[in-house]
Amino acid sequence: MKITSVLRYFTLILLLSAGLNLHSQTVYQPDWKSLDSRPAPQWFTDAKFGIFIHWGLYSVPAWATNSNADGFGSNYAEWYWERLNNKNLKIHKEFVDFHKKNYGPNFSYQDFVSGFKAELFDPQQWAKIFKDAGAKYVVLTSKHHDGFALWPSREAWNWNAMDVGPRRDLAGDLSKAVKASGLHMGFYYSLYEWYNPLYQQDVHKYVDEHMLPQMKDLVNRYQPDIFWPDGEWSQSDTTWKSKEFISWLFNESPVKDRVVVNDRWGTKDRIHGTFTTTEYGQGNASLNKPWEECRGIGESFGYNRNENLEQYLSSGALINLLVDVVSRGGNLLLNIGPAADGTIPVIMQQRLKDMGDWLTINGEAIYGTTAWKEAPVKKDIPVYYTRKGNDLYVISTKWQPAIAVPGIKKGKVTMLGYKGAVKHQQKGNVISITAPALTPADNPNSYAWVYKITGAF
Repeated sequence: MKITSVLRYFTLILLLSAGLNLHSQTVYQPDWKSLDSRPAPQWFTDAKFGIFIHWGLYSVPAWATNSNADGFGSNYAEWYWERLNNKNLKIHKEFVDFHKKNYGPNFSYQDFVSGFKAELFDPQQWAKIFKDAGAKYVVLTSKHHDGFALWPSREAWNWNAMDVGPRRDLAGDLSKAVKASGLHMGFYYSLYEWYNPLYQQDVHKYVDEHMLPQMKDLVNRYQPDIFWPDGEWSQSDTTWKSKEFISWLFNESPVKDRVVVNDRWGTKDRIHGTFTTTEYGQGNASLNKPWEECRGIGESFGYNRNENLEQYLSSGALINLLVDVVSRGGNLLLNIGPAADGTIPVIMQQRLKDMGDWLTINGEAIYGTTAWKEAPVKKDIPVYYTRKGNDLYVISTKWQPAIAVPGIKKGKVTMLGYKGAVKHQQKGNVISITAPALTPADNPNSYAWVYKITGAF
């Protein structure tokens, strides 16, 4: 066979192979059955721990009431503008009184842009704090319900961080730093905007001319691995054209093979998307679909100067929360609220550092694990379980002299971070673990202790 013939032959084979690969790629149709059939990318189900960031103009007043008179979410500082205008709320007067006292009756919410300078914002420092905390992904509020964008959005002309305020591409700078540190980057995006005139006058025109182009710009510009919508409750998924957007995201966007989306798309049941979300313990988690719990270290997402120490979860409580969520098959998206100058409050940094120190020792019991569906029902004993392959992790969030693990007929027991032997006894299908006599010198941590049963399955 001549060389030219050989080349033609292999060229034909390559073309046929490429054609078969293209043909075999799934095309997701703009309907929920098709979109929900897309498997969750493995990186997300393995990650387990992410950092949520609420940062914007609301970080300037950085205030919310502590009365919680109107129930869930009434003390969210990022809702400052809406609370000032919502006369139906009991807390409305508290916000108005605070605003008039500190800024005067003629000071508008838009005027806060002069105080949103981000002059101390160091994206590399932020990324290091997140990585040292043991987080695997980051989700930034690219635009909250006030419509102010943290990137140079054409649709938010003169109402974005490049045109006014910091005069900087905050989203782009952080995205670059987070990705360079090896973490996955994502964006929160509010579908609706409280006081956008176009949204109030013609929602369909708002969707077509403002929202959809803005979302696609965010995706094309920064190529995030997570797209996290919110504010979906005011319209249906049909009005938002949610299915059409997700179809584009999964089929044509530059992140189609790795992006994940939550369930906040305007549907009544909120079961669609890559994963379901719960907030401050609201809603139900399911082992049949990836899910994520989100909450702040304190009681507000946006930075609230009015919060006190007792409103912040301790490091131990946060580690316990992570363990509980992961043991039930979920991810924890833990929120921080930076200040308007771009600094992360030290108390938040301290909590994240403690979590990172714990995960440095015990991370193998968290990352890449699954829930142990046969785990015994907990009563008053704070013991949790995760599984990875043939190994079982037994996590005690309170020191226990002994732990009995039913349903296990074999396995070698060790404690993560402890070099000594761990006594255990096998009797039937129960392994009884005796806690080692730890000293301050060899105690691996002070929050939660992890026993690894190697070869349990």
